[in-house]
Amino acid sequence: MAANEMDVSANEDKRNLELGGHVGFDSLPDQLVSRSVAHGFCFNILCVGETGIGKSTLMNTLFNTTFENDEASHYESEVHLRPQTYDLQESNVNLKLTIVHTVGFGDQINKEESYKPILEYIDAQFGKYLEEELKIKRSLFNLHDTRIHICLYFIAPNGHSLKSLDLVTMKKLDSKVNIIPVIAKADTVSKIELDKLKIKIMSELVSNGVQIYQFPTEDEAVAEINSSMNSHLPFAVVGSVEDVKVGNKMMKARLYPWGSVQVENENHCDFVKLREMLLRVNMEDLREQTHARHYELYRRCKLEEMGFKDTNPDTHSFSLQETYEAKRKEFLSELQRKEEEMRQMFVNKVKETEAELKEKEKELHERFEQLKRMHQEEKKNLEEKRRELEEEMNAFNRRKVAAETLMGQALQGSSQQPFKKDKDKKN
Repeated sequence: MAANEMDVSANEDKRNLELGGHVGFDSLPDQLVSRSVAHGFCFNILCVGETGIGKSTLMNTLFNTTFENDEASHYESEVHLRPQTYDLQESNVNLKLTIVHTVGFGDQINKEESYKPILEYIDAQFGKYLEEELKIKRSLFNLHDTRIHICLYFIAPNGHSLKSLDLVTMKKLDSKVNIIPVIAKADTVSKIELDKLKIKIMSELVSNGVQIYQFPTEDEAVAEINSSMNSHLPFAVVGSVEDVKVGNKMMKARLYPWGSVQVENENHCDFVKLREMLLRVNMEDLREQTHARHYELYRRCKLEEMGFKDTNPDTHSFSLQETYEAKRKEFLSELQRKEEEMRQMFVNKVKETEAELKEKEKELHERFEQLKRMHQEEKKNLEEKRRELEEEMNAFNRRKVAAETLMGQALQGSSQQPFKKDKDKKN
């Protein structure tokens, strides 16, 4: 009853009034357009596809210019992203365009983690924007927004379905970025095979739960064309920067011995449809979807990780100070716990080291005592051998003296016998 009374009173407070004359706030749309044109726009495209599939050529064809881009090799050890930003102008509209190439995508033998650098890059751009948004002194109006607005996923035409790498990558990316799949180098496939491939690709995307970008049909001005173009996905495209003379006209085309493939001929490929949908009809919707859907999801998850929560009618109102204090206490307690763990680990490590040192000291002492005993035994043995040798030397010397004495006596006796014989002869 009270709620109904409040609703009635709220409705009574809102009154529709008629103006007595022209005031001027009907010029707000014009003011917004003038300000936006003066500030300029930004648009960021992520090109995902294997090396040599025609990403750079299609970008050059889309914007009718030649972007600086180094040719990538097929021997990259890992996937890395290469963003390049350009300032473009058409009439009085300035566009800051960023094209991000996935260098080395699909070139490795092990492709299981090829999508991770792409996810990390997208999250890093969201993180930069969120960091600027949470600053006390923000400058979002002048910030170069590098969040990815569209991912053109290039599918190789030389197959009858999507590769497992394509399905896994698009499944990981669909919650992070708007995805438009395109069949590259569509001039290498016949018309019948191309139609079958489109049906097969869309069937596999639906069965695997991959959510690609659908052109919006809420706006009556573009509902009919967007609804029609949704049925043409994925777009089969051909890119070329060469002007070829076809009949009496010069146009973007690719020449073959059997004829030519005209890039802007809708009977030859879907390039015109892609350009129409991407640049001329839905560019602003892609920017809005990136901010309102993908970035909001990232922002919500990050703020929830930080402990922020929305106001719940059943609970007390949200307080930034209380949340900050709670997170600070949680952080300090966690820091204290980790510090205590580190201190305990250090004490345990010191004790283990001391025990090891004592054990080694004991081993060294035992070894020293063993060597000492061995040394004493060897010394004792050497002393005994020395005594034995001295006794042998003394005995030898005694025998030598005795032998010399006997020899001297023998020589003396032999010298006296001839003398006695001579004396006897004389007598």
